[in-house]
Amino acid sequence: MSRAPMWRAVAAFAVIAISLALALTSSAKLGLDLKGGTQIVLETKDSERVKADAESTDRALTVLRGRVDALGVAEPTLARSGSNRIIVELPGVQDPREAAKVIGQTAQLSFHEVLSVPTAGQKPGKDEKIVNDESGAPVLIGKPLLDGNGVKDAAEGTPDGGIGEWVVNVEFNGQGSSGWKQLVADACANTSAGNRVAILLDDKVISSPGVVPDLCQAGGGNSTSISGDFSQASAKDLSVLIKGGALPVPVEVVEQRTVGATLGDVAIDASIEAALIGIILTGLFIIFVYRLVGLLATIALGSYALISYGLLVWLGATLTLPGLAGFVLAIGLAIDANVLVFERAREEYAERTAAGLSPALNTGFNKAWSAIIDSNVTTLLAAALLFFFASGPVKGFGVTLSIGVVASMVSALVIARVLAEWAMRRAIVRKRPGLSGLAGTGRIRMWLTESGPDLMKRSGTWIAVTLVVAVVSIGGIALRGLNLGVEFTGGRLLEFSTSQQVDVEEARDAVGDAGFAKAVVQSSSGNGANENITVRLDNITNDEAFEIEQALAGVAGDVEKERDELVGPSLGDELRDKALIAFAIAIAAQMLYLAWRFRWTYAAAAVLSMSSVVLTVVGTFAWWGKPIDGVFLAAVLSIIGLAVNDTIVVFDRIREHTGENRKRPLRDVVNEAILQTIPRTINTGLGAMFILAALALLGGDSLTDFAIALLLGLSVGILSTIFTASALAVVLEERWPFDPSDPRKRVIDPYANVDDGRSTGAVI
Repeated sequence: MSRAPMWRAVAAFAVIAISLALALTSSAKLGLDLKGGTQIVLETKDSERVKADAESTDRALTVLRGRVDALGVAEPTLARSGSNRIIVELPGVQDPREAAKVIGQTAQLSFHEVLSVPTAGQKPGKDEKIVNDESGAPVLIGKPLLDGNGVKDAAEGTPDGGIGEWVVNVEFNGQGSSGWKQLVADACANTSAGNRVAILLDDKVISSPGVVPDLCQAGGGNSTSISGDFSQASAKDLSVLIKGGALPVPVEVVEQRTVGATLGDVAIDASIEAALIGIILTGLFIIFVYRLVGLLATIALGSYALISYGLLVWLGATLTLPGLAGFVLAIGLAIDANVLVFERAREEYAERTAAGLSPALNTGFNKAWSAIIDSNVTTLLAAALLFFFASGPVKGFGVTLSIGVVASMVSALVIARVLAEWAMRRAIVRKRPGLSGLAGTGRIRMWLTESGPDLMKRSGTWIAVTLVVAVVSIGGIALRGLNLGVEFTGGRLLEFSTSQQVDVEEARDAVGDAGFAKAVVQSSSGNGANENITVRLDNITNDEAFEIEQALAGVAGDVEKERDELVGPSLGDELRDKALIAFAIAIAAQMLYLAWRFRWTYAAAAVLSMSSVVLTVVGTFAWWGKPIDGVFLAAVLSIIGLAVNDTIVVFDRIREHTGENRKRPLRDVVNEAILQTIPRTINTGLGAMFILAALALLGGDSLTDFAIALLLGLSVGILSTIFTASALAVVLEERWPFDPSDPRKRVIDPYANVDDGRSTGAVI
């Protein structure tokens, strides 16, 4: 007797035990879109003396870390991304104005002697420059005698006898003390200019005080106080900049995202509800169709959540809102694997009833293995592209989808198999095979097998219909255009919740009166009783964004910022280019993989069919005017994986039947294979649709469009798999048939060594 079932049981127990231990001892790292806060992406720029490379960016990162620590933000995260970008995450920070101002300043500090008040038309001499002091009056200053490197410490404080006044106390180190003493001596000797020194930050005068006589007599000392029109907050910010030191290279904010604290909690609850409802509905459907083995598969599906969470915390990955959608979507992949196995087991039992349930189940797992592996590989390709080419939280979708794919395979191929094999050996099941769900093919399957329609007889019709749909989709893109999100165009998107209902026209007028006439103001579904207000416009500053918030508060009562996304124009162009590259690579990767696994004719048919599905979804979104953003990119790449999954299953069956029936007409063989796989295609499609429908209804505004795109892509993909992909494969195969006698065509017969009850690869 084979020991494989025992080892599978041991592996299943070990996986569940380890996952449970990880879940109980570790907690997931939530992204800012789930716990609330601000993310700022900075890009370093070349200066006159320093190139913005990895080394200079690391030095800038060290300076920024000191500044962020001084701000008092709890558990901030700073990391370099690529060679010239820095990602700063500030949990809990809802108003990024002060943080962005402090973090983004280069903070080149310099101390100069004020030489004189320049006359009209006077030109500065060598090492001199004319600048405006803090009051706006021009002054002529000399070369810098001291810079930020000479500063030992800086802190805000109040001067003796000063009520309500704030200064910045600066202490110099050994290098700075000599420069400060020289500066004080020069200023004290220049009585015509009022014994003044000018302190510049990034070439702007922040203070130009006169040196008091006591300081002249003391020779400068090792410290000074910078006075000016400071509040406590501005004095603290300046002391942070001075103490932290200057950035070695200038930085520019290319992306900024702020998410309200309550939005993340609502999104988590909604996603969990969607996942639970989706699992329950899918489980009930699978139990209805497959009875006992369906029940056991549903139990195994429950372990999917535990395994996924265990993998997430073990890898230390960050869980984002799109990442939650990735976990929910992967549930459908687990069901897909179980349906593949059970359908093959049903066929095997119908052909060899005398052999019993256990051999039929074992053959079902063996025969479905190839299609399951192919399907999951294509999904992992799409997930990898998202990780490398997406931005922000959408990267998390690629990570969690990959984790979900692995967890779904373990759930379906190990745990579900252990449970099903154990059940098939029970005497009560052996005596009543109808309870198992594997006995009996059903009326629909019997009708399809015995008198189903000849779909391939009208292959030209299906291709023509596909072309018509493609033309309509292209028409939507050409006539309506694509509503690209700020991620791809650059700009700023603000979303506010309001305490009272406000008409969108009234909100639009309020924003226009505040000086933002070109802003696009719309309403969107919110988490409360009132609709949210979204405002989209070109790049604006944080202060201007605050003005918009105040303007809306004037007509809508209390206003709370739920979302704030800022993407610079250069990053928008880069993300748009990356999206196109990701799509092109996805198509090429699927083409190459399918050509290797099948034949180029089948690969071309699958890619053309999949492209028509994507085009239909994009065209529909164009006609509806729905946004095309990073979340939509995640949906499109998921659609590519799902569409190819269905096609692979059909092609795998076509390959098997073609190998067994070489003398039969190709169209007859293909039609038979399609009819045999229709129950599987529909069952897995319905299982995934339950989950996506729950996500569309409960996932919130941010995930509704994602779920709608996937529902549309899944529905069109099912039709495309049955009609378009197979019709194209038949036409291409008839035009360029496989010739096994020609060694130039292919070394390995694509129809040889197909599933014959023995696995062509390793079986878990």
